[in-house]
Amino acid sequence: MVFLILLLNKKEYYKMKFKKISSIQKLEKISKEIRIDIIRSLAEAGSGHTGGSLGLTDVFTVLYFNVLNHKPQEPTWEERDRLILSIGHVAPVLYTSLAHAGYFPKEELLTLRKLGSRLQGHPGRDHKLPGIELSAGSLGQGLSVAVGMALAAKMDNKSWKVYCILGDGELQEGSVWEAAMSAGNFNLDNLIALIDRNYVQIDGKTSDVMELEPLTDKWNSFGWNVIKCNGNDHLEIINAYNEAKQYKGKPSVIIAKTKMGKGVKSIENNYEWHGKVPSKEQAEDFIRQMK
Repeated sequence: MVFLILLLNKKEYYKMKFKKISSIQKLEKISKEIRIDIIRSLAEAGSGHTGGSLGLTDVFTVLYFNVLNHKPQEPTWEERDRLILSIGHVAPVLYTSLAHAGYFPKEELLTLRKLGSRLQGHPGRDHKLPGIELSAGSLGQGLSVAVGMALAAKMDNKSWKVYCILGDGELQEGSVWEAAMSAGNFNLDNLIALIDRNYVQIDGKTSDVMELEPLTDKWNSFGWNVIKCNGNDHLEIINAYNEAKQYKGKPSVIIAKTKMGKGVKSIENNYEWHGKVPSKEQAEDFIRQMK
């Protein structure tokens, strides 16, 4: 019943006006609020991915409140920038950012992974959740879709840009490099990828599973403009995206160094929290650690 009421009331949320936020202090406050809601939704769900969602919160805050050209009240606006989440398992940070930006009521976040909810474990376009551009789950596919979108925009003389979020462990997928080669070949300077460089994946350190370095040289060799930043510093993220948006002739990739579990000191950089969620008691402790 509650879920149906939320759906009926969603229209009033779509009327909210979106304004870009440049204040770092305000962005930091939003990131904290998003992290709290991520933790609460995951604890309520009893399953999901905590570490990566918390680690990418600052990136998503900057994207939805400063970088993207979008209209939460009109999610299918033709001139919107497209955001492709390739690492679909960090859906909690995507959902929570969308809710805070005004795409749907924040209360719906507590339906995460519930039967009949629009907020499933991985984003799905067929779930009719506004703001979802791609059904994501199998790793390594998002960049290929982003390349196709960027190429289509070029062919149709569109001004919107395509943003793609990848995990560093995901770069072990061969299809990522096929897409990277294509983007460089077509000089897709309307495509900006970001790599969540937290150095860990589900089985441990990325260097122990399959070494990725020299990462900068790899992307350079595929014809990309490479930018590095601290992925948990709002100003650095903004500057990195601004540099990428202004770069001409090549696609850009931002290698953003983040901390898995950022904001909760007791779990930061612990790969065991890749696919682990807190109990409701632990969730309150996590939230206290952020105050």
